[in-house]
Amino acid sequence: MSIIGWYYLHTNGSLIYKRELDGDTSFDIRESPFAVAMWPVHENDRENAWTILVEALSLGVDSSRINELATKWNCTNDDALIYAKRIGLSLNRDGFAYLATASSTTGCGNTYLEAMADLCKKLGYKGGKMWTATFKDLLRKHEEKSTDLQK
Repeated sequence: MSIIGWYYLHTNGSLIYKRELDGDTSFDIRESPFAVAMWPVHENDRENAWTILVEALSLGVDSSRINELATKWNCTNDDALIYAKRIGLSLNRDGFAYLATASSTTGCGNTYLEAMADLCKKLGYKGGKMWTATFKDLLRKHEEKSTDLQK
């Protein structure tokens, strides 16, 4: 799947999109002192869309910007259930709270997206420009650690 663009977190807290141009865009973002974290955009890739939303929200991107993209990409609570199953995450409701659980660690929020972002933060997501652990990576490590402790 080819990269059509990049979202990056600016030091001012904005989530900005740049279209990919001849492979130079990622280099420009990586070298920029104003870019805190970056995510590739793959056309029609649902997991990629969720990764951007969850990780960016966990880093403090304004929720109105995240909700704008979630609406544009049709990332709903129902779609979150499909994404969660794909990455091995449990999503539930407790009254009005939405919960995202990995082993004994739970994130909560007003939507499944917010709950996953809270869990992402609790698992230690730091963001970065390249070669950093993703939310999915952190979930796997957390599950492995929990399994090792149970042995």
